[in-house]
Amino acid sequence: MARRALGREFGWLWASYAVSAYGSGLGFGALPLIAVTVLHASPIQVSTLAAVGPAVGALIALPLGPWVEFQPKRPVMIAMDLLRFAIMLSIPIAYALGHLGFAQLLLVSAVVAAAKIVFGAASGAYLKSLVRPDDLLVANARFESTNWSSIALGPPLGGAAIGVFGPVVTVIADAVSYLLSAFAVTAIGGNEQRPHQKTVSTPRTADLLEGWRHLLSHPGLRSLYLNQLLVNGLIMTTEPLLAVLLLRELHFSPWQYGLAFAAPCLGGLIGSRLAARVVARHGQFRVLRTVGTLRAIWLIGLVFVQPGVLGLVTVIVVELAIIINMSLYTPVLATYRLEHTPKDLVARTLSAWSISSGLAIAGLSALGGLLASVTSPRAAIAVAGLLILASPLLLPREERPGGATGPGLSETARSRA
Repeated sequence: MARRALGREFGWLWASYAVSAYGSGLGFGALPLIAVTVLHASPIQVSTLAAVGPAVGALIALPLGPWVEFQPKRPVMIAMDLLRFAIMLSIPIAYALGHLGFAQLLLVSAVVAAAKIVFGAASGAYLKSLVRPDDLLVANARFESTNWSSIALGPPLGGAAIGVFGPVVTVIADAVSYLLSAFAVTAIGGNEQRPHQKTVSTPRTADLLEGWRHLLSHPGLRSLYLNQLLVNGLIMTTEPLLAVLLLRELHFSPWQYGLAFAAPCLGGLIGSRLAARVVARHGQFRVLRTVGTLRAIWLIGLVFVQPGVLGLVTVIVVELAIIINMSLYTPVLATYRLEHTPKDLVARTLSAWSISSGLAIAGLSALGGLLASVTSPRAAIAVAGLLILASPLLLPREERPGGATGPGLSETARSRA
């Protein structure tokens, strides 16, 4: 299943995703690094850059979801790639001219975050029209595998490049990757029809909220949506806390810290390649329930990290277990979400999902940082690890007749889509 051909058009779409994913992997953490090493930003400024930029980007993307819904998707994707290319390239230009400032980093972070949401909404809608329903899981699994391989390889290579060529080299690589992505989307070719827009205008607020209305009114999607917000938010909350714990309190060296996060990402290749086979054997509903539960039980293990080799091994094992389960779960979730969303709601639904996820991560990360400042990073990680244990309660509890939360795409869902 995982090796079958999905056509030339999908090949170019996958190439677009891959080149931008590897560019982002090389540029992972580049903006905070530039803020610290070039602008000598304070810890509060670095935290602001990490939280405010994506949050503002989510708000910028909010009114664009309904607009994307009724546009040809490929021109939107190309425009978002070119916008990210231009805004990212402004950093090395300002750096070379000696005019780089913290406000510019905030602006770049917000624009890139907004463009990412819009691109994701357009590409998800385009994918649903590009491949057959039976091939959606295979396609999403390939995207997931590419994502994790870029995270495993990109940051170490990017760190080495920064050491040799200076602090903005990975930003240039990231910018160029968006330009190459735009070329790949252009190479898909063919004429894409403009989606049919409703002749009766609806209130602007109602149109903006249509994606959330669909997510919250569909029993299966509602459960998976709320579960994903909690799980992703809590996992991402622990990342900066773990950095402080490992580097400052347990005195891990930078290479040990990098290894602790890079090595487990190879588990993403395992989980994503198993997704289609596991679903074929056990069914979509059982995978969502079982793997959705398994990915939540490991985070508490980070509380027990100690100095030395044993502590390094503990982090790698815990992160590996989380990533294997996440990379298996994510393409199944993405496929279910597309299967149970009508074509004229895909862009708005994906926009609503991404915006909510970004805001949840920003909010929970801020609360985690506040708790760590009052107690300790280890205590804040413990609270996140305990809270995430309750997340399986939000997963769908039963497989409903007609495929509402069941395996595959039901006839009802096919007719709606």
